[in-house]
Amino acid sequence: MTTSNPTPPTTFAALWREFKGVVNAYAKWLVSISWKLFAAISFVLMIAGGMIDLPQLAILIVLTSIVIKASFKQQIQAEEKATAATYLAEAEQLKRQLVEARMAAMQAQVEPHFLFNTLASIDHLIETDPARASLMQKSLIALLRATLPAMRETSTNTGANLGQELAIIRPYLDIQKMRMEDRLDILWDVPEGLKSAEIPSMMVLSLVENSFKHGLEPKAEGGKLVLRAEVVHGKLLITVKDSGVGYFPGNETGNASGNPEQPSGFGLKNIRDRLSLFYGDQATFSIRALESFEGSGTLAQISVPYKVQPFDITQSV
Repeated sequence: MTTSNPTPPTTFAALWREFKGVVNAYAKWLVSISWKLFAAISFVLMIAGGMIDLPQLAILIVLTSIVIKASFKQQIQAEEKATAATYLAEAEQLKRQLVEARMAAMQAQVEPHFLFNTLASIDHLIETDPARASLMQKSLIALLRATLPAMRETSTNTGANLGQELAIIRPYLDIQKMRMEDRLDILWDVPEGLKSAEIPSMMVLSLVENSFKHGLEPKAEGGKLVLRAEVVHGKLLITVKDSGVGYFPGNETGNASGNPEQPSGFGLKNIRDRLSLFYGDQATFSIRALESFEGSGTLAQISVPYKVQPFDITQSV
């Protein structure tokens, strides 16, 4: 019994792919040349078609080429826009990851210093004032409980609210108050209704830490810290003000106001970068020394569009 050898079923598909490749190459070539050159080539083709008695074929080729050139150009432009959009999205994602990596590195540098100092204070108070040692330990536990979830979060797309931020700041300030005692006075001015306002995580805490590290702790007599939140012209305005030694370029973690006259160090520059990623030019950050008539100290402010994030009542501070 003899068997015939049928034509492989892939033959037509292979020919079709080859034809499409030729058409695609021809279309790209058409798009790459100018319309003036195309008109010249078409004119020569029409003359050649008349000379060999195939004017209809020449006209058909020219008209088909016009359609291909016009339509394929739009397709190429759409593909280029899609490629550019994909590239920008990937670049933006890489930039976000870089900013978050810098934030994690900054926290890795700052938090152990505060943690070790707090543990040393607890150890000292266990012998001298067990009741205060217990309060400080509870505040430290509350701080870690509120901070660790924010540290695990690596996506800048996830918004936080002011209530979550205050849940971290409150135990931090409680610990600082127990350490500095009468040297520290704290004024809270945060309306309950604003605890649902959106604010990138750990941002206000960075300003509060900056006030202590470079303003209040270096001042022998201590001072006052003011934390205020308000809505001004449709924007959430966060103010962190201290009466410490004052703002001097080079003695702080930097600033992110975008003002070329102000330095841009590691910590506060990170705030500017994250605000830019979240809100573009709709957010501002400034930090300055208080004027002589305002007293000594530093004034830092963040302004972002007022948006609401769901607020868990258990986060209330």
